[in-house]
Amino acid sequence: MIDNDNNTPGFFERLKQHHIYRVVVVYAVVAGFLIQLGSRVLPAFGWGSAFPAFIIVLLAGFPVALILAWMLIKPKDPAKYSTWQKLHWKLGAVLSLAVVIVVVISGFYAWHYSMRHAERLADEQAATIPTPKSIAVLPFENLSTDKSNAYFADGMQDLILTKLADIGDLKVVSRTSTMKYASHPDDLKTIAQQLGVATILEGSVQKAGNQVLINVQLIDADTDHHIWAEAYTRTLDNIFGVEGEVASKIADALKAKLSPEETARLAVVPTENQAAYDLFLRAEFQLNRGDINYDTASWKAAIPLYRQAIDKDPKFALAWARLSYAESELAWFGGGGENVKQLTAQARADAERALALAPDLAASQRALGFSEYWGRGDYASALKAFAVALALRPNDADTLAARGYVERRQGRLDAAIASLQQALALDPRNSQFAFELGSTYAMANRFADAETWYQQALSLDPDNFNAKFNYSLTIVLQSGDIPHALIVAQGDEPLLKLQRVLLLTWQRKYNEALTLLASIPDTPDNFITYGGSKALQMANLYRLAGDKAHAQPLFMQAVSGSRTQLDQQQGINLAFVWQYLASAELGLGQTASGLEAVAKSQAILAKNHDQTYGPRIMELNAALYAQAKRPDLAVPLLAKALASPGIGIFYSPVLIWLDPAWDPIRKDPGFLALLKKYAQDKPSQTASSD
Repeated sequence: MIDNDNNTPGFFERLKQHHIYRVVVVYAVVAGFLIQLGSRVLPAFGWGSAFPAFIIVLLAGFPVALILAWMLIKPKDPAKYSTWQKLHWKLGAVLSLAVVIVVVISGFYAWHYSMRHAERLADEQAATIPTPKSIAVLPFENLSTDKSNAYFADGMQDLILTKLADIGDLKVVSRTSTMKYASHPDDLKTIAQQLGVATILEGSVQKAGNQVLINVQLIDADTDHHIWAEAYTRTLDNIFGVEGEVASKIADALKAKLSPEETARLAVVPTENQAAYDLFLRAEFQLNRGDINYDTASWKAAIPLYRQAIDKDPKFALAWARLSYAESELAWFGGGGENVKQLTAQARADAERALALAPDLAASQRALGFSEYWGRGDYASALKAFAVALALRPNDADTLAARGYVERRQGRLDAAIASLQQALALDPRNSQFAFELGSTYAMANRFADAETWYQQALSLDPDNFNAKFNYSLTIVLQSGDIPHALIVAQGDEPLLKLQRVLLLTWQRKYNEALTLLASIPDTPDNFITYGGSKALQMANLYRLAGDKAHAQPLFMQAVSGSRTQLDQQQGINLAFVWQYLASAELGLGQTASGLEAVAKSQAILAKNHDQTYGPRIMELNAALYAQAKRPDLAVPLLAKALASPGIGIFYSPVLIWLDPAWDPIRKDPGFLALLKKYAQDKPSQTASSD
């Protein structure tokens, strides 16, 4: 085709003149051949993982070939031939150099990638091959005719495991990962693979009156051969120290190296008082049961048992340490109706008593760490105490996890994830750790990772109600899919019912939510600090439903309860109590005092620097400002909360469309600007009115 205006060749004619069609065909044929060749040759040299880069280089070369074909056509005019020839050689040299550079870079990349790949495979293979000095202690079988002696068998297993964990040369899986297994399972090899250990300790305990028979056997999980076994016949008067004897024998059998300090610790007897020993084991049974789902009732049952043990033996350092931990934990999770200030002060005193009796006891340092963390909000001091505990017991999964909890309070989410992963490596079937790791990913707005770990937690323990609660919440935070979240949150546990109440509220199905909330018994254990009293929650549902007559007396009840809590709570938890008082006063129409209470909540947050509860407190306070029809205060605080690291465990931009808390300010220009900013997070379907 010829351009009729100037008699010059048209575009397609020039393509033919420059042999572009021929170049395209030839390049495609050659590239196809090289791809086929590379797919066979590169894997042969161990560079198969570099094959994608090889294809990218060939694709990048295609436009270069077209440009050269266009530029290097031989001119018909002899006068221009010399210039073309020089250009031809220069471009050829440049192209040759470029090819050499590309080949060298590709070769280096392939070598580097293959080496990294080989290292990664080696690490993975090493991780799947357990060290010979690794052990899991399965639940001891209770052979007593009195089945109520189960606590004694559990206690012996736990004491032996604790002594083993004091040996730094051993990898010891924590009890949480083993508690779901049978005492004498058939397929030890599979269990060992699941736990990442080479050996299994089985045991049984038979207690009859004052007589105790303990049988233990150490088994090579791969061959199912017994490495060592022994029976211990004791009375309750001379059972003390048997756990140290067992741990020492196991260390010898596995050829573990013990330092002089570790040898001395194995010989330490926690108490020689029979009654104190028995009471301590009963307390441990209750405390461990409560840890599964943050059951304040179980912790409250454990505390007096520890105190009775200490009354029998005031020098029982381990009992002092565990008592302090139980008190700190109960206080942190709302107190279950107990005075939190008193619990916190007592926990500190008990930790200091444990340290005075046994400063080299890891449990004493750990108790001090939790007193600093939960009791005082002193994260730096807590980390120091946990570091000392880890120096005494390097493979303590619980202390590694505790370090992670503090790190995320500081907003150091990557460090917290690493600590929790270390804890899980030592305690791989710990449903609580999997749940906490999921929560930490949620804080980082990594919802897909969070869901994966919540699912893992539930696969390990279907009764992990915390994991169900957070999994259900994360579904909404990620996609706004409330119907799916409701399915996940099914169950009769009060915690799951409260989650469904929240989901129904976001759907504006207030009557259904009220009916469900009414079915939950009104006890301190069911309505902990982080949610408000039952009266307050019901009052706010009636308010949203437009039923002022039913709401008013409940708001008055909530005001009274909140004022009582102000005298009992402390630290960051006090910020929540001021919120609940503000909510009740705003519900009663007392706007000025309500806003004053919100300001006090914010002031407490400013002093605590809590990166976990902080964003949640800001969001709740913003909702209270919205309820008071103060968008000038609500919108900036909500925007700050949504942009804060850590918000993802409680809230996300999806909810600014679904949550009725924002209905009073939905037409405000500032709120509309916020909706526009997060437009990509709008769910496909918003909630409908009840």
